[in-house]
Amino acid sequence: MIGQRPVTFMTEKRSEINQLGEFGLIDRIASKFDARNVSSKKGIGDDAAVIDAGNDFVLLSTDMLLEGVHFDLSYVPLKHLGYKSVAVNVSDIAAMNGRPEQITVGLALSNRFSLEAVDELYEGIRAACESYNVDLVGGDTTSSASGLVISISVLGRVEKDKVVYRSGAQSHDIICVTGDLGSAYLGLQVLEREKEVFLTNPDMQPDIEKYEYMVGRQLKPEARMDVVHELKELGITPTSMIDISDGLASELLHLAKSSGKGIKIFEDKIPIDSQAFETAIEFKIDPVTAALNGGEDYELLFTIRQADFEKLKNHPDIHFIGHIHDQPAQNVMVTKQETIVPLKAQGWNHFA
Repeated sequence: MIGQRPVTFMTEKRSEINQLGEFGLIDRIASKFDARNVSSKKGIGDDAAVIDAGNDFVLLSTDMLLEGVHFDLSYVPLKHLGYKSVAVNVSDIAAMNGRPEQITVGLALSNRFSLEAVDELYEGIRAACESYNVDLVGGDTTSSASGLVISISVLGRVEKDKVVYRSGAQSHDIICVTGDLGSAYLGLQVLEREKEVFLTNPDMQPDIEKYEYMVGRQLKPEARMDVVHELKELGITPTSMIDISDGLASELLHLAKSSGKGIKIFEDKIPIDSQAFETAIEFKIDPVTAALNGGEDYELLFTIRQADFEKLKNHPDIHFIGHIHDQPAQNVMVTKQETIVPLKAQGWNHFA
């Protein structure tokens, strides 16, 4: 209209999430929130939140699994998926040196899922609840416009003087890891290869017999609650701990950053299963790279005092891969050729 100024629209600057990555995004969100309740002892930034519940701390963690992002139903059985969805949550409680007690399950389903398919998924959830002595106490179900979404929250408990954070590592502490690393990632490579073979020729049957161990590590990982119980029996409380979901290198850097320390590990001490080693070579993947950056092993990475070494030195499933030092800017690995190289996190980027 005459006499009126033209309307102009302001456009806000757009920043891409992948500029920060998953952990940068988490830090950004955390910086905007403060705890308002004295019972909130630890919020964003560890494997689980820590809440004061009188004599003990209650631990709370949530994980979400999305079809097409975290799993592919063309080769992931629903029963295995149900089990894994619980195990990865229990692993977060294990990483706080706690014991899981209850879970809730949120489920979004498209109309392509039958009642029998849902039963199969929950059969896996039930099996995991039995394995980890956990109660399913509630949840939510809704429809999904596309694929399957599983969101599980887990409640756990830990004695106040036994809780373990990522931030407790001290200089000269020994860096320990359970089990072996890289197998889950290599199991995924096998499954993806067999899927491509099948899509090319549906008459071809999957050939995974010799890869059974690695495929099992991918499809049905186990939370290392057994190690948590063993450490308790031995009277050992780790100084820091985290579970390995995004790769050894990434988790080591989390411990270093949270503790304000540096780390030194040794390549020849990193535990790699012999079959996984051979499979990595077959796929033209460096086995150590798979162990450092593969992820989804759900083993425990933790630090102990020098004084506790004697109690663990003969443990068949705990490996001593390095130590903590006082120089936060130096997070390195000593190669088999005795070359010192910086550790870099190259695991899965959710927002690439």
